[in-house]
Amino acid sequence: MSLYTLENPVFVTYAIAAALMVLKIMGQGWVTVYRMTKVNAGYASPEDLRPGRINTDPDPKQLEPNDYVDRSRRMHRNDLENIPGFLAAGFLFVAVSPPLLLAQILMYGFVAARALHAWSYGTAKSHETRATFYTIGSLIVIVMAVYVLAAILF
Repeated sequence: MSLYTLENPVFVTYAIAAALMVLKIMGQGWVTVYRMTKVNAGYASPEDLRPGRINTDPDPKQLEPNDYVDRSRRMHRNDLENIPGFLAAGFLFVAVSPPLLLAQILMYGFVAARALHAWSYGTAKSHETRATFYTIGSLIVIVMAVYVLAAILF
């Protein structure tokens, strides 16, 4: 059986987790856009002050920091810093044929950790709460990478 087909349940697990994480990255960008248009503020670049269909009455104050928008932007940046590592490690993890249960625990665990991280960030929970979910996700990616190395080297 080829490892990268829907006949391989480990790959199916990866495909589901990876698709959810891609949707998370892309969705967070749209949340940021929604928030900018909702409050008509939090724009990031000087050219955003050019008049257009959406921003019909530009104001330099639109470039000032806006926590409602910036919180979403920070969440998006955090996703962009963390999810690609999972996508790469998960792809390599499939290649070494781990046990299905281990793959499910790690991959779905990462998805859950990122969802809880987003919840804690989006609702302004304490840094400790947010860091806990970041740590869980980070450790999962590290475990997958170490597992791959161990499978190849030993």
